[in-house]
Amino acid sequence: MNNAMISSLNQSKLSFTSFSNPLPRKHSSFNALKFSPLPIIQNSQKGLNFDTSSQKPLHISSIGSFSFSRKTQQEKPVTVCNAYEADRSRPLDINVELPDEQAAQKIKIGMYFATWWALNVVFNIYNKKVLNAFPYPWLTSTLSLACGSLMMLISWATRIADAPKTDFEFWKTLFPVAVAHTIGHVAATVSMSKVAVSFTHIIKSGEPAFSVLVSKFLLGDTFPLPVYLSLLPIIGGCALSAVTELNFNMTGFMGAMISNLAFVFRNIFSKKGMSGKSVSGMNYYACLSMLSLLILTPFAIAVEGPQMWAAGWQNALAQIGPNFVWWVAAQSIFYHLYNQVSYMSLDQISPLTFSIGNTMKRISVIVSSIIIFHTPVQPVNALGAAIAILGTFLYSQVYSHLHVI
Repeated sequence: MNNAMISSLNQSKLSFTSFSNPLPRKHSSFNALKFSPLPIIQNSQKGLNFDTSSQKPLHISSIGSFSFSRKTQQEKPVTVCNAYEADRSRPLDINVELPDEQAAQKIKIGMYFATWWALNVVFNIYNKKVLNAFPYPWLTSTLSLACGSLMMLISWATRIADAPKTDFEFWKTLFPVAVAHTIGHVAATVSMSKVAVSFTHIIKSGEPAFSVLVSKFLLGDTFPLPVYLSLLPIIGGCALSAVTELNFNMTGFMGAMISNLAFVFRNIFSKKGMSGKSVSGMNYYACLSMLSLLILTPFAIAVEGPQMWAAGWQNALAQIGPNFVWWVAAQSIFYHLYNQVSYMSLDQISPLTFSIGNTMKRISVIVSSIIIFHTPVQPVNALGAAIAILGTFLYSQVYSHLHVI
């Protein structure tokens, strides 16, 4: 028996038929082996594999069970551990999220949301202050994109953020997204220059309705009945708010509607053109801002022009004073920051969670703007806003549960 075991060991394969027979101690060749406290057994059917030439430590990778058998005894299960050398030659197949990690992830997402909403509220307040004193939405929109582009260029140059690796194909697929983003941004700014911030955001809460209608009639997509039914409170609430708005303005209303339509196309182009790209959310929005700035600048000059801007700037300084410069800087900075954080949030969460967060963001903007600007609101108007926002929330729920996202 001893000779058989020694012979088997020399062949780097050792087979046991029973644990009842103790291992012999008189053979020095066998004593040279250093056993781990845990048995290192690879396969019960193929025997025990030892590589006596390897000096690398072994790591336990998995635990299974097998059984030694004797013809005269009942099979007894024995635990077996698979191991591999600690040279990272085989990756660990472990994907365990500890409770502390889950809590940290929830805190991280919560901080993203809180920062996103806070920055958006601050932007809307300063944006409305600037537009009340300086009613030139095309220049205001241009300054927002220019400020964000400059901030990201400085971040890349100083290595605060890693610059993205892009090619011509990247910018080619980004171009239609930038066109839609530019139109949506300018249209929303035009809307807020004509009507209350709360009214603009009530109308913009109807974006899901535009998304479904565009997807159906232009792209040929079909949706289950519950999705269409969820659009009824959105459309009805927006219509009720528009009819009962005390300071209704057609330009402001149409600006919000055009913004909805443009952002729907932006999302569609993003999904089709950016699939498979490895640019982070922060850098993706930075590239989007730069390309949008190039598209918007000539149109802003053509529509408004430097002469109108110079005259309007002097009037604003005369009315507001030096604080006006701070207002312009704040609205430009916070516009980029809130959009950047929203794209960073989208990297961390599901589309459903992002949609819910966007709905809650509109609630915070509407409520805060009504309080700060003392916007007169009729009860029927407030009811319409509540119905529209509730419809948006229901839409996101139905859309997710039907797995059509």
